This record gives sequence, C-alpha cells and structure tokens, in this order.
Amino acid sequence: METISCKVKGMNCSSCALTISKYLEKKGVEDVAISVATEELRFNLPEGASADEVINGINNLGYEVVLPNQGGKTKPFYTTLRFKFLFSLVFTAPLMLHMVADWHWLHNPWVQLALTIPVYATGMLHFGRSALRSLRNGIANMDVLITLGATAAFVYSLIGTLQHLGPDYLFYETTAAILTLVFLGNLLEEKSVKSTTTAIAELARLQHTHAKRLNDAGEVEEVDNSELRTGDRVLVNTGDKIPMDGTIYWGGGHVNESMITGESEPVNRREKDKVIGGTILEEGSIKIFITATGKDTVLSYIINLVKQAQSNKPPMQKLADRISAIFVPVVLGIALLTFLGWYFIGQTPLSTAMMRSIAVLVIACPCAMGLATPAAVMVGLGRAARNGILIKGAHTLEAFRNIRQIVFDKTGTLTTGKLQIGRWETAMEPDEFRSVVFSLEKYSSHPIARSIVALWKGVGETALQQVREQKGVGMQAKDKAGNEWQLGSYLMARGATGDDSHNIYLLKNGELMGWIDFIDELRPEAQQVMAQLKQAGIRTILLSGDMRRKCEQLAQQLGIDEVYAEQSPAQKLQQIEDLMQQAPTAMVGDGINDAPALAKASIGISLSDATQVAMQSANVILLNGHLSALPLAMGLGKHTYLTIKQNLFWAFAYNVVAIPVAALGFLNPILAALVMGLSDVVLAINSVRLRFKKVI
Repeated sequence: METISCKVKGMNCSSCALTISKYLEKKGVEDVAISVATEELRFNLPEGASADEVINGINNLGYEVVLPNQGGKTKPFYTTLRFKFLFSLVFTAPLMLHMVADWHWLHNPWVQLALTIPVYATGMLHFGRSALRSLRNGIANMDVLITLGATAAFVYSLIGTLQHLGPDYLFYETTAAILTLVFLGNLLEEKSVKSTTTAIAELARLQHTHAKRLNDAGEVEEVDNSELRTGDRVLVNTGDKIPMDGTIYWGGGHVNESMITGESEPVNRREKDKVIGGTILEEGSIKIFITATGKDTVLSYIINLVKQAQSNKPPMQKLADRISAIFVPVVLGIALLTFLGWYFIGQTPLSTAMMRSIAVLVIACPCAMGLATPAAVMVGLGRAARNGILIKGAHTLEAFRNIRQIVFDKTGTLTTGKLQIGRWETAMEPDEFRSVVFSLEKYSSHPIARSIVALWKGVGETALQQVREQKGVGMQAKDKAGNEWQLGSYLMARGATGDDSHNIYLLKNGELMGWIDFIDELRPEAQQVMAQLKQAGIRTILLSGDMRRKCEQLAQQLGIDEVYAEQSPAQKLQQIEDLMQQAPTAMVGDGINDAPALAKASIGISLSDATQVAMQSANVILLNGHLSALPLAMGLGKHTYLTIKQNLFWAFAYNVVAIPVAALGFLNPILAALVMGLSDVVLAINSVRLRFKKVI
C-alpha cells in the first residue's frame, strides 16, 4: 500500500476538506488525513489504484495538488485573495457612497450596474466556480450560500433596472458589498490561520541553509544543504547552522539546540558526539560526518510528527464535522422558509423578504465549526514543539485533561541515569571481574549497563557465548570453558546471598563472585516537578525495578504518594493496567525498558535524547530529556482542550444566534457579510492566545 503526501492549493475551509475527503472515499483510499491550515493531505492508496488518476481527480475538483520536491506554480498576483479584494473594493466604494452622498449620477441604475458587474464577475469566478464544483460532487459548501445570496440581489436589481421598476428594486450595493466583504473575511482568515502555524514554519525554515563541504583534498566548497549525502564531511564554524544530522570527528564547541529541544543553554559537543541539523554552533569549530539527510533527519521527523498530529482529529472535532456536513442544506432551508414566511405570512414586500433571506445565507458560517479545533491544536502542538515536547496526535492533547495520576520510572527518569560506580567487591581478580562485567553489560541498553560500559571502557574483554538479557532482571552468558555467568539485580542473586543492599551482583555457576553499588544523581528539577503536580491535584507513583529500600528513600525525598518496587517489565505492565482501572494514568519513563508499560498507559511520556527520537514509541516525547517539561506538556494539553471548547462554543453560538437574528429581519445583508467574515478571525485570535498564555 502506497502512502501519498502532498499539498493541496486552494483547500481553505472545512467544506473543501470534506469535498476532497468524500472524493477519496469513493476511490477507496484509506487513512485520509487532511490539514486545512497547512493545506496538506496524506492518504494510503489501495493496491492496484493509480496515484495519477486520484491526483488528477483532485485537480479536476478545482484544487492544485503539489507533490513533495515538486515546486508549486507561482500564481499571478491577480489570482490572489488580496488582489480580488482590492479590485472589488475599488468598484464597491462608490456604490456604498450613494447611500450617504447626494450625488445624482450615483443613483443612476445603469451606473450602479456598470460598477457592480466587475465585482460580480470576480465573485462568480471565485465563489461561483467553487460552489458549482461542490454541488457537482454532492457536497454543498459555504460558497453556495455566498453565490446564491449575491446572485439573488444582482438578478433582482437587474430585473428592476431593465423594467424601470424604480429605486425599491435596486440592491447593487448589496451584491458588491457581500462579495467584497467575504473576500476581506477570507483574506483575514488566511492570515489568521497562518499565524497559528508559526512554530512549525520556524522549524521548517531551519531545514534550509548552506554547508561548507570538504572534498577529498580537504578544500572547502559551499553548497546548498539539500546537495549533501550521507558520508559527506562538513566544516561548521562559529555562528554556522549545522546543515544535516552528523557525528563530530574533529573539534568541539557549544551548540544551541533550543529550537529542537527547548533547552535555552548551549550544549557542549565534542568528538564522537552526535549533532542535529538545524541547530547552531554558537562557539567553536567542528568537522562532522553526515549521518542522515532529507526526511531521515531528526528535524524532518519532528516536523512530520507534528503535522501528522495536526491532521489527527480529536473526538470533539468529529461532532463539528458531522454538523458541517449537513449545515449548508439546513441553512438553505431556513433561508427559503424566511423568504416564504415574510412574503406570504408577514405580508412584506418582495424586496424585504428577499433581503432577509439573503442575510440568512451570508451570515451562516460552517467554516467556523471546521476551524475551531484545528486552529487550537496547531497552536498547542506548535508551542509544545518549540519547547522540545513532541505530542503524537491531537487526541493525546485532549487526553491530558483526564489524567489523575502519573507513574514514574526511577533510573533515568527521576534520576539522571548517569551513574557513578561507588563501592564494589569481588572474590575474583579485580581486572577479571571488571572484564566479565563489561563484556556482559555491553550487550544491554539499560542505563546501568551504559554507565558501566562508559566508565570501564578500555578493560580487556572476556569472550562470551549465548549472551541473552532477561528484561528487568539481568544478563546471562557462557564462556568458552562452559562457565555460566549471571549479572543482574537481587532477583537474580537471591539464591546465592541474603544481602539485598547492592545494585548488581555477578554470579559464576550460581555462586556469588562480587557486587557493585552505584551513585545515581537525582534530577535537579524532580523536586519542583513533584510539587507542581501535587499542587495540581495529581497523584504521583514510583514504579521501579530497583530495590524497595532505595525506592522508598527516593519517594520520601520527593514526596511521592505511592511506591511499587522490584518490579519486572511484566509486573510493571500489570501495575499500569490495575492503576488505569482506578483513574486515567500517564507514565513517564526513559523509553528503553518501559516500552510495554508506556504503550499501555493512557498517555506514555518518554524522556529522550533528541538524536534518538525516532526510536521512541511513547505518545509524548520530552526531547530535552528534562522532567521540567512535564508540567508544561500537561498544561498545554488542558488549555488546548479549553481553547477548543471556547472555539466550538463561539462557532455554534454564533450560528445559533446569528441565523435567527437575520431571519427575524434584524440584520441587513451587508452587515451580515461583515460579521460572517470576522467570525473565523475571532477563532484564530483566541487560538493564537495559546502561544503566550500561562498554562502552568
């Protein structure tokens, strides 16, 4: 099954998205994800289907599909919303003047017709074509309402002019004003919606830069970073942007990774360290081997993840989508009833009944309901990404509001995971002991194993066979002489000793050969984070495979409410299941040994080194590896949900109140068009508040 990702130019409202979505459903495509604000579309093409046929079908609907690495055509200025608004305004302004200025020539119906025709033609080429396309595909969009309203006023006025029926039949200014004000509304909406995607645009801009590539002779040649390939060597000097992901092989310096991780302090990087494309070398000079380019870079992964999350619809949006799908037919029905009611029952003149039904058509705004959720989600996800928080899916943002308890792993989560070896004792030769321990631990990715490998690097290795890891317990292997070695926690050693006070034990053929204690530093931010969670009414739980005594000591130090110690990965999974029976539960871990429990929790949160982000399977990834981002992630989740509720309330309340007000005759069509044009802007402004709002 082929996945197609593309941009769709001209897709600017929820009705457009619905039109495209229904077309794709007819073609049998699956997993359709559409983001109106970013004009992006992703879907899975079924076996045997033609990608060209589907894409041409979307183009025939009146949109322009732009595939990756395929530049979209630069549209002439006269096709932009800005030009259409300004062009229409030039002709509409004199028409509006005749209502306040006593200039005889402006009251001439033929002059008014001449001024209206350019505006009407422009409006029909824009709104009319869109309306016809939507009707042809069986989905009436908002442009149908605008087209009908403007056309009704224009045709009524034209008949009055041709038959010399007098000024009571002239509503040219209504036609022109409706179209001009809707152009203005669409222009303001376009600008407002773009402001909600600022954070992602900033990340995308980081992808484009120049690079100083080193050739085989060591000479520097400046190239665009898109020309780099894996294995290329690149020179980066102070102030340069690192062009692509790579590994330093010469030099060192301080790298500003704030746009990726949210960490404001520059990070010291030296030989053999990995660096991320898009970050800036603030001080120093380095040479790097390029290890990833294009879509394989960390930055591309982050941007794609956020875009996917934006197109993911939370449950609240699905209700709005269902209403939007039937909205236009319902409004058409109300407009018809308004006309019939005022003309036949209210005994009003034909012109009055028509103006009131036109007001109903142009005041209605299904786009507000379609924009309510995406606008808030984009700002929330964008702010999170800017602070080094990756949230996989809009539904995760919504799920944060229900979290009542958070489970924490210990090593690498509440502690730094950068262990220092404390005391150790052995019945073997010290060098042999260290060699066996090192040789076993190099096969494990556990924080303890990584620390031992880093600290005892350079000791001689012991040849081992049949090496295997028992998750949550330890390592096992055999040497060439057939001796069975075991290295792990007290769970592995309890048959050989009654002393459970040490971190890891080494056994040879079931006999205790030594033990090691570690000093694990507490994360400096852990105390403050626990205090913030307690203040928010969140219950905190420690779930660890470490010894009970150490876990309880840590829990007391941090004020954690409950402790589950000496747990295997299977037991951790069971504990999470049991806790979720009590209340929605989030789990925070380092993403290495906690993967099953992280996946099972209502929300799995992983502390990650940004260079390893693609390997994480949690719902939320804290890229800077700092626990301090957790309260911000929760706050953003809750306040994004609150913003969605506010937006949906406004969208529904606006339509529920405005349509009856127009139907009862309290709004003229010109004012209705202005109010409709501003309705989406209100939602976008409310959403943009999330970028600056205090959420913790």
